[in-house]
Amino acid sequence: MLGPMLFSFYGSLTNYNLTSKMDFIGFDNFTRMFTQDELFWKSLYNTGYYVLFNVPLTAVGSVLLAVLLNQRVRGMSVFRTIFYLPAILSGVAVYVLWMQMLSPTSGLINTVLAWVGVEGPAWLFNPEWTKPALILMKLWSVGGAMLLYLATLQNVPNQLYESAEIDGASAFKRFRHITLPLITPIIFYDVVTSTIGAFQIFQEAYVMTESGTNGPANSLLFYNLHMWNKAFVAFDMGYAMAMSMVLFVIVLGLTFVNLKLAPRWVHYGGGRNG
Repeated sequence: MLGPMLFSFYGSLTNYNLTSKMDFIGFDNFTRMFTQDELFWKSLYNTGYYVLFNVPLTAVGSVLLAVLLNQRVRGMSVFRTIFYLPAILSGVAVYVLWMQMLSPTSGLINTVLAWVGVEGPAWLFNPEWTKPALILMKLWSVGGAMLLYLATLQNVPNQLYESAEIDGASAFKRFRHITLPLITPIIFYDVVTSTIGAFQIFQEAYVMTESGTNGPANSLLFYNLHMWNKAFVAFDMGYAMAMSMVLFVIVLGLTFVNLKLAPRWVHYGGGRNG
């Protein structure tokens, strides 16, 4: 792992073009990135927008879905399977399916909205709706994280709920003071890994914008897509390596912040915080 990282760092200080050049140019790539490449800032904004909304929404959705699927209802295993299935479906076929569902004229989503008198947006053809469309698509596959929360919820002692119910605690208070604190370690794990994964979004934008054409008004030009275009379209690999170093620092910094904030809200067994 260290070898490729060191090579990327050295490559970021060169004019490596993937074929022959690898002349040392110092920090010229970073200077060009921060002062001349407007698409760099656009890609960073798009990615930050996606991370800011996708991570908390998927975390909340996973927790609420796990709580619902933790009830003792006949046939619950069937519902758990149904909600988990989208998590194991991936790849181009799923993105093509969602492109059809998000079609502004014949898509299933806008058709359903029309039934209730709502005019659906243009989704992938409107710069204001492209990123919300991808976030909506990601919410469809929260079953993977839901499974982690469900396994944790099933390990919560029933005696705690019974005691709270005897004391007159409502369902919301039981969730707030028993369920939520006991699953905070999994929430912390989910937030950290989801943040890292969200910063690496690439395949969805590449497929759903016809081989990485960035979407309308560059609204789907995510960081990794811009880095891909620099590396394998423009063959400016040294610049792409510099971008990868910046992404590494950003993700490392956010992970460090999460680790520092964890003791304030993450509760482990035995009464100690993270």
